[in-house]
Amino acid sequence: MAKSEKYVRPDSKGRITLGKLAQGVVQYKVQQEPDGKIVLFPEIAIPADEMWIFKNKKVLNSIMTGLEQSANGETVYLGSFAEYGDEE
Repeated sequence: MAKSEKYVRPDSKGRITLGKLAQGVVQYKVQQEPDGKIVLFPEIAIPADEMWIFKNKKVLNSIMTGLEQSANGETVYLGSFAEYGDEE
């Protein structure tokens, strides 16, 4: 992704609005460097009922492997599950 620059000015209370730059971000981790530079690390939220996946390394590795295999076209079509649906 190409870097982009944008100038923003803090308001009287020191707040800066990021606008579209913050789209999809739940919160930022803020780090201030010794030279005064401020670095923002965007963070997203993970639903509580899905957090177990990230805590279970075996499950997470299995999911990541499956995603990688799918991206590489290493999948096999097993047919339709339509017969198991509730629609009439």
